[in-house]
Amino acid sequence: MSGHSPERTGWFTDLDPGDIEAAATAISEGNADRPRNWPKLAVESGFADDADSYYEALRKATVHATREAVAERERADDQQLKHAVRAMDDAERTANELAERLAEWAGAFDRDVPAGVDGAREVAGWSPETPAEERVVSLAERVVDLDAERAELRAFVETHAPEAAPNLAAMAGPVLAARLISLAGGLESLAKKPAGTVQVLGAEDALFAHLRGRGSSPKHGVIFTHEYVRGTHPEHRGSAARAFAGKLAIAARIDHYSGEYKQSVHDDLESRMQTIRARPVGEGDDDE
Repeated sequence: MSGHSPERTGWFTDLDPGDIEAAATAISEGNADRPRNWPKLAVESGFADDADSYYEALRKATVHATREAVAERERADDQQLKHAVRAMDDAERTANELAERLAEWAGAFDRDVPAGVDGAREVAGWSPETPAEERVVSLAERVVDLDAERAELRAFVETHAPEAAPNLAAMAGPVLAARLISLAGGLESLAKKPAGTVQVLGAEDALFAHLRGRGSSPKHGVIFTHEYVRGTHPEHRGSAARAFAGKLAIAARIDHYSGEYKQSVHDDLESRMQTIRARPVGEGDDDE
């Protein structure tokens, strides 16, 4: 738009009114130094017949630009991780629920079936002799398929998390990193959260209960699954959770804003955890 008079330049300048892609790009990437009477200028330039047609063209272009922005965001690597880890958890939960139902059903045939997916694998190998047994075997096969899908989704997460968030994945492990990204709604959102919020991600129910006066404040959410927290003596677990969450927050910011692996952050965390774990039991949590 630099070739036009600044008094008459608008997003619609030199655009075909029917070219919505170009209009959306002009709105997304363009700028103006101050507001002007854009409907009047659009009519004078021949872009629109009147103010109403200008606003209709503007509405279509902005809606299209918004849809494209949302689609691009959903295609981002961190969003793919979010969907993958949620699907992985859904597949695991559903497989376990169906396996429990299957074990009950199989028991009706006076067969001792192991609990869980292992039992489903055993049932899937039956040779059915009745319509009911056919359905039991079919259900077992679906459970086995769901478990296989869960394994493939986990492999996807473990492969792609280091690409989308190298520091976070190295620090938390690929699956926990993906869960943190998922709980936050994306890497950008996670990068903007304070360490205290990162610490309790996944413990929202307990946090809300605490805020209502119905329970104690949670010390950790999903980060408890990491050895740094779970493997620390309960007396010092609060300190471990805070230290870990603080470095995770920094790792997320580095991944979002630069995407470069930074070894010093990992070294700092390791040193801090060694200090916490070296404390004698009985001295309490000095961060409380």
